[in-house]
Amino acid sequence: MTFADNGTGNLKRAEFRGNAREYFGIWIVNVLLTIITLGIYSAWAKVRRMRYFRANTYLDGHSFDYHAKGLQIFLGRFILFIVLSIINVITTVYPLLGIATPFVFLAILPWFVVRSLKFNARVTSYRNVRLDFVGTAWGAFKAMILGGLVSALSLGILAPFASRWVNRYVFNNLRYGDRGFSTDPKVGALYRGWVVPAMMVVIGLLIAGAIGWILILPLVMQSSGAFQNSSNEQQIVLTILAVYAVIIPIILIFAAAGFVYRVMVRNVVLNSTLFDDAHPLYSDLSRGRFFWIYLSNFVITVLTLGLMRPWAACREARYIASHTGVIPRGDIGEIMASIQASGNAISAEYTDMEGMDFGF
Repeated sequence: MTFADNGTGNLKRAEFRGNAREYFGIWIVNVLLTIITLGIYSAWAKVRRMRYFRANTYLDGHSFDYHAKGLQIFLGRFILFIVLSIINVITTVYPLLGIATPFVFLAILPWFVVRSLKFNARVTSYRNVRLDFVGTAWGAFKAMILGGLVSALSLGILAPFASRWVNRYVFNNLRYGDRGFSTDPKVGALYRGWVVPAMMVVIGLLIAGAIGWILILPLVMQSSGAFQNSSNEQQIVLTILAVYAVIIPIILIFAAAGFVYRVMVRNVVLNSTLFDDAHPLYSDLSRGRFFWIYLSNFVITVLTLGLMRPWAACREARYIASHTGVIPRGDIGEIMASIQASGNAISAEYTDMEGMDFGF
């Protein structure tokens, strides 16, 4: 366990003790069985993966645990598949109803989100005490659906407000035993972190526009008669190049900006979060360092045809854990003894009988 003395007091950082050699055995079996079963085994593969990573993530010398079962995840995915299939069939048979189906899906989406948040919290434990989530579907609708619409309609300008709503909804409804979490990230802090990804998006759009203009200009000249000798095939090729030259940079820049923004939000939110109104959480992920890890992991995974994925996953988990922690105000042994004496917020029977993960 690492302690820090940088103005944060008695900071206890998390630690990931897994390694690529161990995880490779789990990963390769998961991949092979998922292929053989045409994807059905992926639910059980997720359980094996999550158990490994939770069991190898330590805080104050104790690991986390994951208690889900493959059948629970499979049933959740199957129900979601049936719902989406029904919506698709209705839209195909009655095209006019296709206008209403997006609104119907948005209406039921918060329920799926809440069920998933409850499930993932309740199958996670630390020191034999489970987490819980007590949020409502209406709260999810306001925070996630309306927040997402506000962010999209404002072209991302109001994204920090949406991020604040979503994270307040999630953390303020999260429980560990009978103790709660609370967070109140400041909009000003979120906007300070929003500036860099916003500039990345603007610069990316300018670059894409310049490239598009350079490639589209010959097409305009060609249509005006400057390139009468060009064949139809050449025109098609130039058009495709122009489209891809504009779209690809936009996609890459938006992906990078989104990644940088999410890292910033994580730091701001966790550093604004208290457990039991007394113990601050902590996060100091470096946007540049984490982006490099993510990017290099992706490149190495692609170049090795996926064989280095276990190494990349462990590398990422190790970095995230080492930059995440909690600052206990008092003796952590006494704090945990008090929580354990209060008991779990939910019973194990709920998880076994009713819990399902819908993948949100």
